[in-house]
Amino acid sequence: MNNDMPEMDDDELDALSETTVRPKRHRPKPGQRRLEILQALATMLEDPAGERITTAALAKKLSVSEAALYRHFASKAQMFEGLIGFIEDSVMGLIHQVQERETDHRVRCQHMVTLVLQFAQANPGMARVMVGDALLYEHTRLQERIDLLMAKVETSLKMEWRELAAQRGDATPTVTAQIRAETLMAFVQGRLLRYCRSAWKRRPGDELAASLDLLLA
Repeated sequence: MNNDMPEMDDDELDALSETTVRPKRHRPKPGQRRLEILQALATMLEDPAGERITTAALAKKLSVSEAALYRHFASKAQMFEGLIGFIEDSVMGLIHQVQERETDHRVRCQHMVTLVLQFAQANPGMARVMVGDALLYEHTRLQERIDLLMAKVETSLKMEWRELAAQRGDATPTVTAQIRAETLMAFVQGRLLRYCRSAWKRRPGDELAASLDLLLA
C-alpha cells in the first residue's frame, strides 16, 4: 500500500513532538489562588484538636511550597486578616439584609442573632476565629479586629432596641438598649464558644427559637 504522506527526517519529527506533546498550562484566574489559600486555612481550623496552624502545614495541604503562599500573602497574619475580612463582609452583609427586609425592630434583632449563629454553624473553622480560639497565638491586631466586628454587631442590636424602647415609651431607652444588646451578644458568644469547645457537637442553632423568645420577651 502506498503512503501518500511525505516522509519526515529526525529533526522534523523532534520539532513536531515539541509542538504537540506538551500540554498547555492553565494559569489560575486573578485572586483564585488567594481564595484557595483562605479556603484551606478555614478547613484546617475545623480540626477539633485546635492545634496552631503553621505555614508549612498549610502549604502541604495545598501541595505547594511556603514561598508560593508568600507570593499571595506577606505573612500568616495577613492570611488570617483575609479570613476575618470575609467573615466581616458576610456577617455585616446578613445584618444589612435584615435591616432592609424587616421593619419590626424586635424581629430584626431575632433575625440578626439567628443569621450570625447560622453562619458560624455552617463554617466551624470561622466560628473558631469569631470567638478568638484560633487567634490565641497569632498577632494581637487580629483579636482586636474580630473584637471590632463583634462590637459592630452589638451596635446594630443596640440601635434596634433603642428604637423599640422609644416606641414603647421607655423612660431610659438608651440604657435599656445597652443592657438588651449586651445580653444578646453574651448569648451569641456563649453559643459560639460552646460550639467550638464541644468539637461541633452542640450546635448554635439548637433550641434557638425558644431561647430567643425568652431573651426578646
